[in-house]
Amino acid sequence: MSVVWYALWFVIAVGLLVTVHEFGHFWVARRLGFKVLRFSVGFGRPLLKRVAGVDRIEYVVAAIPLGGYVKLLDEREGPVEPHELARSFTRRPPWQRIVVLLAGPAFNILFAVLVLWGMLWVNGVTEVRPVVGDVTAGSVAAAAGLRSGDEIRTINDVAVSGQRDVVFGLLDAMSSRGEAALSVRGSGGELRSAKLAVPDAEQRRRLTEPAELFRGLGFQFWTPPLPAVLGQVMPDGPAARAGLLAGDDIVAIDGQAVHDFREIVALISAHPGERVTIDYRRGGSAHRVQLQVLSEQVAGKRVGRIHVTQPPGKGYPESMLQHTELGAAVALVRAGGEAWTMTLLQARLFWRMVLGRVSLKNLSGPLSIAEFAGDSAEAGVAAFLGFLVLISLSLGFLNLLPIPILDGGQIVFQLVEWLKGSPLSERAQALGQQVGIALLIVLMGVALYNDIARQFG
Repeated sequence: MSVVWYALWFVIAVGLLVTVHEFGHFWVARRLGFKVLRFSVGFGRPLLKRVAGVDRIEYVVAAIPLGGYVKLLDEREGPVEPHELARSFTRRPPWQRIVVLLAGPAFNILFAVLVLWGMLWVNGVTEVRPVVGDVTAGSVAAAAGLRSGDEIRTINDVAVSGQRDVVFGLLDAMSSRGEAALSVRGSGGELRSAKLAVPDAEQRRRLTEPAELFRGLGFQFWTPPLPAVLGQVMPDGPAARAGLLAGDDIVAIDGQAVHDFREIVALISAHPGERVTIDYRRGGSAHRVQLQVLSEQVAGKRVGRIHVTQPPGKGYPESMLQHTELGAAVALVRAGGEAWTMTLLQARLFWRMVLGRVSLKNLSGPLSIAEFAGDSAEAGVAAFLGFLVLISLSLGFLNLLPIPILDGGQIVFQLVEWLKGSPLSERAQALGQQVGIALLIVLMGVALYNDIARQFG
């Protein structure tokens, strides 16, 4: 996909979530009697500007779509007319200031809950049973006694109902003590226990790197087999130029036999920019062709592509799926519970990242977020809404961190003033702001480094 596509959906996603966040501050501030001077989505030079209302509030869309702000009347930023002093931020009771500061993150979390509620109410819940597929010999999973066909039922005595629960549960367990006690049901119906144990701290940290959890543990979920047959062959792609057609049965790549379409993907992906020899069958006759594999950027890595699609598959059999229709009330309760669970998991993983137990490679900057936004938009409405839910919860959580320049840090300042009966000194507040800016620069620097590292593989 093009850079323009990624940029477009990045602006849409960030613009929407920033608007939700700042509207929380704006709406609560006006209800509590604060005077609002400006509501801005974006920073920098205004692209669109409108002045409206009795208070002559400026509504602005600015040029840099990386945030926004609500500017309140504040004596610290300039002289205030005597008749408006009561509406200044510093003159309002501390509890009201705290409520205004909490409103932004709260609206992000509320937005996520409402979107999730709508998705669950309309579509219900379809979960894929967490059945083990391939287990790597000599791996942690093999040592624990996991076998192909096992269905994971609990992790550390917590029931799991689908693959996502297993991912979250294992990530939480490995980043904590490095142990996960599993209850599994074998393919024959027997129940038994298996214990995944990773005693080495550095190995546990590596498991928390993106896409490393299951690779490091040594097993994958079961997926339906796909025949090694080409689906659609894109015009003017490497496969089409080499004469391959839809329906061709791929037998081998560079002499290595293939039996599943995923094996084709893996072998081609491993040879970006190289020439490969493909043996295939068409209409009962054997053929061989050489073709030049394209090198493309996918999820921050250079991979090989020949521009073909997988054959039409049957998907997961009904026995692997569990679908539940939810009424409005049940969907709302479930949405709130899932949002709470995901937020708690974010908090635990962030704290472990600070302690060095979780890899800093999980921090994503604007480049990665743009890729996720574009890819999810390409996948459909449901995928994009799911992306918005995750990012909105993250935005709400991160803004509650006690870093002075964020809402959470400002809340700490207001709590201190409330408890001691007077504001912190200007020197203390200035120092806090400097520390906050420094911490944000470090976090943004690490995230941007991760983005660039992913782009270069």
